[in-house]
Amino acid sequence: MNVIVIVTDSLRADHVGCMGGKARTPNIDAFAAEAMAFDQAYSENLPTMPCRTAWWTGRYLFTQRGWQHFEPWDYLLAEVLWDKGFTSALVTDVYHMHKPVYNCGRGFDTTAFIRGQEYDPWILDESIPVDITARHRLRGDDKDEMWRQRFAQHLRNVSGFKTEEDWFAARVVKEAIRWLDHVTQRQKDNLFLWVDSFSPHESWDPPEPYSTMYDPDYTGQELIDPVPGPVEGYMTPAELRHTLALYAGLVTYVDKWVGVLLDRIRELGLWDNSLIMFTSDHGEPFGEHGIVRKARPWGYEELAHIPWLVRLPDGAGAGQRCSAFVQPPDLMPTVLDLLGIPTTLTLAYRAPVRHTFPQDVVTATKQVTLNGRSLVPLLRGEAESLRDFVVTAHHRGEWAIRTEDWTYLLPLRGERVPELYNRRTDLAEQHDVVADHPEVADALELTLRRFADDVSRA
Repeated sequence: MNVIVIVTDSLRADHVGCMGGKARTPNIDAFAAEAMAFDQAYSENLPTMPCRTAWWTGRYLFTQRGWQHFEPWDYLLAEVLWDKGFTSALVTDVYHMHKPVYNCGRGFDTTAFIRGQEYDPWILDESIPVDITARHRLRGDDKDEMWRQRFAQHLRNVSGFKTEEDWFAARVVKEAIRWLDHVTQRQKDNLFLWVDSFSPHESWDPPEPYSTMYDPDYTGQELIDPVPGPVEGYMTPAELRHTLALYAGLVTYVDKWVGVLLDRIRELGLWDNSLIMFTSDHGEPFGEHGIVRKARPWGYEELAHIPWLVRLPDGAGAGQRCSAFVQPPDLMPTVLDLLGIPTTLTLAYRAPVRHTFPQDVVTATKQVTLNGRSLVPLLRGEAESLRDFVVTAHHRGEWAIRTEDWTYLLPLRGERVPELYNRRTDLAEQHDVVADHPEVADALELTLRRFADDVSRA
């Protein structure tokens, strides 16, 4: 069996056509007809790098780590599959994964990093003319110089783009297809491909026709990459609406290229022998709670709710919707379960002994227990749920717990106070009812803190 995972960064669940319909995603929707869609998938540890840590370690680590590199003792998904004879590739334009010491290529036979996303220091020629006032706006505070440099870097990175194939999602997909075309000349089984597209992450700057697809009559300034922070006093309602339209356009652009990749997987004869997943790491705020972009370590619905579609090779669960709570740490246990690999792993490694010759080594072992849960019982209809709640966290910022009935937000620092929302009547989390239900809030906080203690010891 092959394992293919397609990630599109910052994709809100409500902008996938089959899950909300605020953007047109015909190719993802067509894939959903052959997959199981998890309607209540929520990020665990936010944002970008912590979520990838959850995917690749299969563990809840929100109490222990925030945004950081992988630890030497992490036993990553690609490394486990390498040890089982898989041929693998990571193809991504998430430039954070390419930064020094982040170790994101560990275990992969091939890595392809597409340069130039967001503020990646890729094109450094300062003679290239850029006008940040045309499509950006600063806030007039002490961070303006930092954002001015970042905006200029993005504009230089995309200064040579002409057709939609120059944009990043197309380049990622074409590189993934190039690897598939090459590797399938010698094997069509035991392949592991992780395709990690930074789009539709900001900057929200899609090519035509996607840039005018959702707000064609707009005539004001385009803010393709607003400075994170409060909306009030910075963006007009029309500007915010248009920035959201640019985001939706980028989602539809990404969907096109996801479709190109899925078509090629079929053409290469891999479809019926591959576990294929499509998901995202988190969503994106567009003013729902007064901020634009991930400006605060909050865990509201618009940031925490993610799409997750899973297609099994035998078609089990195809076209079904599952309402069970699922989270990124469940990805690795699911893959291992389907491959018959235990989720309690023994990592054996050879460590050099100090002050001896290099050939003098000792063998050490470490037991690694994944505390995510396999989705296989859900996919095969053998269970209706895996857990009673999900937890979303910024390591030292704010934790959230969601049950079928409630969302409880617990700030760990700063001036914010706990909040409680009724998910049955207020899924968008607009009406705080903590004062009306203190006993519910207390019980949820106790459950959250106990869970945090449990996973800290795992």
